[in-house]
Formats: sequence, C-alpha cells, structure tokens
Amino acid sequence: MKVYIHADMEGISGISGSDFVLSDRPLYGLGRQYLTADVNACIRGCLRAGATEIIVRDGHCAGRNLLWDQLHPAAQLYQGQSAPGVRLPLIDGAAAAIFLGYHAMAGTPAALLEHSYSSRNIQNLWLNGEPVGEFAVDAAIAAEHGVPVVMVSGDDKVCAEARTWLPEVVCCRVKKSFGPEGCLMLSPEAAAQQIEEKTMAALAQAPTMPLRLVPGPVTMRKEMVERCRPDYAPDFRMVDGRTVETDDESVERVFCRLMW
Repeated sequence: MKVYIHADMEGISGISGSDFVLSDRPLYGLGRQYLTADVNACIRGCLRAGATEIIVRDGHCAGRNLLWDQLHPAAQLYQGQSAPGVRLPLIDGAAAAIFLGYHAMAGTPAALLEHSYSSRNIQNLWLNGEPVGEFAVDAAIAAEHGVPVVMVSGDDKVCAEARTWLPEVVCCRVKKSFGPEGCLMLSPEAAAQQIEEKTMAALAQAPTMPLRLVPGPVTMRKEMVERCRPDYAPDFRMVDGRTVETDDESVERVFCRLMW
C-alpha cells in the first residue's frame, strides 16, 4: 500500500503563530523540528496500518522545510519545486493521501494563520462558484488522480472546513485556535500519539473513502490583495479590479495556471 503525505506547516502541532513558519523569523528552526516530528508520527501510523511505500511531500512555501536527516527511514521525501502544471508530485498510484498540518481558508474567523496559498497576494478563491481553501482544492486534485484523502490534521477550524468538503474524512485536531496568532495545543506526546492512531484509523477506511470529483468545465476565480494589471494574463477573465478567473477541464491545470 502506497501512502502519500502532503505536509503543510501552519497546522502542525506546536506551531502557534507566524514566527514558526517564516524562514526569516526567530522560531522557524523550532517549526521545522515540529513539522518533522508530526510527519514521523504519521509515518509510524502508516507503517502500523500496513503501508509498503510512503511518499512525503514537503508542501509549505518553497518546499524545503522538513529536516531530511531526521526523517523516519521508511519514507521518501520530495522537496523543492514540482514540474510545471503539477501540484501533488508522485501521488499517482497511492491508495490514500493524508493532508498533515493544514490550515483554514482565508477569512475564517478565529483560525490560526488562515490563508489560501498566499496571505500576501490572495484574498479569496472560488471553485465552480464555491468558496474554497487549500484542503478543498488539494483534495479535488487528489481525486483527479484517483486518490482519496483519508485524513487531515490541524486546528479545529480546518477540521470543520474539511468536513464540509469531505464529510467522511478523518480529522486529527492537534490544537484549538482563538485567532490568527494564538491557540490551545496538545502536549508533544499527546499530539504524536493522536496523529499515529488517527493515521491508522484513517488508512483502514481508505478502500471505502469516497472521491469528490469536480466535474468539468472547472472555473476557478482568484481575488487578489492588490489591484490587477490590465495585462495580467491574456487567457484570464477580469471580474473586477482585483479578481480574475479562468476555465479548464482539470482542477490541477486550472489551479496551476491561475496561481503561476
């Protein structure tokens, strides 16, 4: 059984604010340690559930955050850029995907470090008219590859958001947030134990976990923080001075084109 772990950073246990997730901030080194610890706990759960191949995708920012020299030896790590047009590299053939350390979409009240892919550039995203964050978009891309998302970890807000998109997904809540820079967290031992146990339970459900496919044509809309240039891109439609949209038959293709 191949398992694909896509690891973000904001929802990792132990991370309580932006100082842990930005490379120029004083607590980023600790954030990297916490990320690696959560990933290793998830890997242990995968192994106990019978995984024979584990791919970890470092999915935060430039994708070079996890401490390679501390990674569990049973897993392989993908870091850095992916090929053009690819959001989830090497996901094909996986029996299940786990979204570790995710966060709520931009604008979610009282959510820790809420944003949608870029807090500096993006205000809101819509997929076929529905407001979405990173969980929904990435889950839709995984579904296009025939891979069910069986678990998400993070704060209580992303767990609630994930269940609106995939009601059957297993949620591993490692903290409760009270604002963008504050949360109530489990101890390291309790968080690791919960991640490992929830991973085992989620993978047991993989054969029956549904795929939520988004039927084409897919329209994705992006509202930016700053004003759009008139020449932003010739194949995008200008909705207003800060918002553009475009279409495709694939969520992954439309996402990659609109984001980059």
